[in-house]
Amino acid sequence: MNAGPVSERVYDALRRLILEHGFRPGDKLDPNLLAEQLSASITPVREALNVLTGEQLVETHRSGGYYIPALDEPTLKDMYAWANQIVTLALRLWRPWCTIDWDRIQDKRPGYAERVADVLAGTARASVNGEHGRAMMLLNARLHAVRVVETEVFPDALEELIALELALDTGDREALRRGLNAYHRRRVRSAASLVRASYRSQAKGKSTIGL
Repeated sequence: MNAGPVSERVYDALRRLILEHGFRPGDKLDPNLLAEQLSASITPVREALNVLTGEQLVETHRSGGYYIPALDEPTLKDMYAWANQIVTLALRLWRPWCTIDWDRIQDKRPGYAERVADVLAGTARASVNGEHGRAMMLLNARLHAVRVVETEVFPDALEELIALELALDTGDREALRRGLNAYHRRRVRSAASLVRASYRSQAKGKSTIGL
C-alpha cells in the first residue's frame, strides 16, 4: 500500500470502522461510495481494501467486489481454537520475559478487547518463533469485534482477564497456560451466543458510526 498520508488515512479509517462495528458481516463494500465518503480518490480506497483483504478483515467473491466476511458459529469456533493453538505453541517456546507495566497499557488501551489482545500478543511474542507473534497480530484483528461483546456473554470476563494479565506479568507460564486454555474453551462452547451478540452490536454500530 502507498505509504502516503491519504492512503494511510483511508486504511486507518476503514480498518477502524470494521473493528468498531461500522459494517455488518456480509456487507458489500462499494469502493466508489467509500471514496466519496472518505473524501479520497478511488485508488487509495482500493489499495486499502486489498491490504485489508490480506489481513482477512475483508474478502473478495468470485463474482467480484469486496465484502465484510460473514461470521458463523463454526468459523468463530475455529478462530478461538486457532488462537489457543498459537499461544499453546508459544508457551512451549517461551523465552525469559520482562515485567509488563499493565497500568501504562490500560491508560493507552483501556478497552476490554484491546487488553485481551495485549495478553495474547504478549504471550505469542515471547516465543522464540517470531511467526507466533505475527499470526496472533492478524488473528487479534479478526477477533476484535467479537471480543467487544464477550463481557455481555460472560459477566465475569473482566476478572478472568485480570488473572491472565497477572500471570503474564509475573511470568507464571503454567498459570497462563491453564488460564488461556480455559478462556478459549469457554468461548468455543459459547460461540453461538457470541455470534448473536456480535450481530446485534454490529447492527447498532452501523447506525451510529459514520465515516
